[in-house]
Amino acid sequence: MPPLRAAGTVCDMARAIDLIEQEIRALSAAEKETLLRVLLEELDGPADPGAEAAWRDEVQQRSRELDAGAVQCIPADEVFAQVESLLKR
Repeated sequence: MPPLRAAGTVCDMARAIDLIEQEIRALSAAEKETLLRVLLEELDGPADPGAEAAWRDEVQQRSRELDAGAVQCIPADEVFAQVESLLKR
């Protein structure tokens, strides 16, 4: 007779994860995307209530600086070339 096991063992959890993986693979791409978003939001924890306002303020400030000519944009290919050069050192 096989030994008795308590529910919730590592073996049970691995089996449950295998079943969940199979179910996820059967989902449509849109359903997988929704599931991924929900899981990422859960892992990230509650949203910072001030974050959205802080980002909006930052964007507005940068926009004002650009409009006033206080700063200049650097083309992305130039930035990436500089980063690549720095990483090669």
